[in-house]
Amino acid sequence: MKIRVHREILPDERRVALVPKAVASLVASGHEVVVPPGAGAESGFSDSEYREAGGAVEDSTGCDLLVGVGPLTATDAAGAERALGFMDPLGSPGEMQAFADAGGTVYAMEFVPRTTQAQSMDALSSQATVAGYEAVLLAASASPRFFPMLMTAAGTIRPAKVLVLGAGVAGLQAIATARRLGAVVSGYDIRPAAREQVESLGASFVGGPVVDESETSGGYAAEVDEATKAAQLEALAAAVAQSDVVITTAQVPGRKAPILITTEMVESMKLGGVVVDLAASTGGNCELTKAGEIVDHGGVDIHGPLDLPSRTPAHASEMYSRNVTSLIEHLFGENGADEDPDDEIARETCVVRSGQITQERVRQALGGTN
Repeated sequence: MKIRVHREILPDERRVALVPKAVASLVASGHEVVVPPGAGAESGFSDSEYREAGGAVEDSTGCDLLVGVGPLTATDAAGAERALGFMDPLGSPGEMQAFADAGGTVYAMEFVPRTTQAQSMDALSSQATVAGYEAVLLAASASPRFFPMLMTAAGTIRPAKVLVLGAGVAGLQAIATARRLGAVVSGYDIRPAAREQVESLGASFVGGPVVDESETSGGYAAEVDEATKAAQLEALAAAVAQSDVVITTAQVPGRKAPILITTEMVESMKLGGVVVDLAASTGGNCELTKAGEIVDHGGVDIHGPLDLPSRTPAHASEMYSRNVTSLIEHLFGENGADEDPDDEIARETCVVRSGQITQERVRQALGGTN
């Protein structure tokens, strides 16, 4: 199979879909891999490394499979029979229709199921790890306060208080990183297993509602009713007011992010407070968040970053590349043929097959039409 690496063109995107080590693995399996010149440069991978790995470094269009970070578009995939990467199928269903109209086949990394068999392919988790780490570094840089306690000749400096909302992969990584930096950390998530996970990292769990039905079968957060939302906000208000830094990570797949921090809560924080909202791309967990911007509200800065995984592009690319390679090996093996569409991983990740939208959620996002 001829595999082409997409040259990422979105602003601030520094990752690459395949690193040289992955190219070597795919070439050893009998595939041909084409990498555009300079595609890995911002991630720290040179053209010569790709050549040494057995890849062809050249501009090309036609291929059996285009792999990218994305979100990929039908225009990006012109000349490719299949495309694989982050596709934003629920946020941009019209683009999936464009793929279908072109007769292509699309595999979305967002839809990799959270099962034991698919763990090595779970790109959402791998990139959330990077985002959680980078969110803490961003907050530490933006805060006017040290994170650790310092004993100095000028006196003792108390540690910063960091609150992390959402104890998924990104949230747990944020908790662990903030703890490593010496902050006093607390966390909250509405899912039942969250308390044990938060406390296992040495953070305290903030009191608030915990709901059994708040977790989907895939391990993602689910929406809760209005009464639970109100109780959640009431419980979080005191914790937010006492925090120097708040990092929010709560998202519901295919839906607007839940509001966890109101304007009133932001106004209760002390001057110099920092909010880093990892849900900015889906509306934000804070009422004041603006995607891609920093909002100063009464001396509290609310950050809505969209590029956190790209801020550690070398390791983020290595992790993503392993996810992509594992999925390619599972879907196509060594003969380049699509695996049985009844296979769970193939069925869940395939959004468009041979010009037909296969995912009901995407069809619903399109208004039930195909």
